[in-house]
Amino acid sequence: MTAIRIKDAATLLGVSDDTVRRWIASGVLEQSDDGPVATVDGARLAELARERAVAPDDGAPVSRSARNRFTGLVTEVLMDGVMAQVTLQCGPFEVTSLMSAQSARELELAPGSVATAIVKSTNVIVETTRGDR
Repeated sequence: MTAIRIKDAATLLGVSDDTVRRWIASGVLEQSDDGPVATVDGARLAELARERAVAPDDGAPVSRSARNRFTGLVTEVLMDGVMAQVTLQCGPFEVTSLMSAQSARELELAPGSVATAIVKSTNVIVETTRGDR
């Protein structure tokens, strides 16, 4: 079992420590006091994250094979004659896309506009700290 501290669980789920404690009090999560600090089970936390993850419905009448969608606020658009670099702030995550300047203009991307980055990749690197192996 991977034990995750309450404050770290809150950070991972994007909620406050108090929210995690309320989930423990209501039985949504179970607290373990085996070590020097209170923790929750990492597998159950992952389950909870999946249960509570709700992708915003963009209303598009299409299906996509890409499952990684990040809706956020455009924070920067750098454009030259041919290419554009568009940066979105999607919650705590910054996502940057390189696209044609023409595409950026057609999408009317500008700081403050809402956009969704859709990512499909066969090459994703996952890392952990050495103690989590």
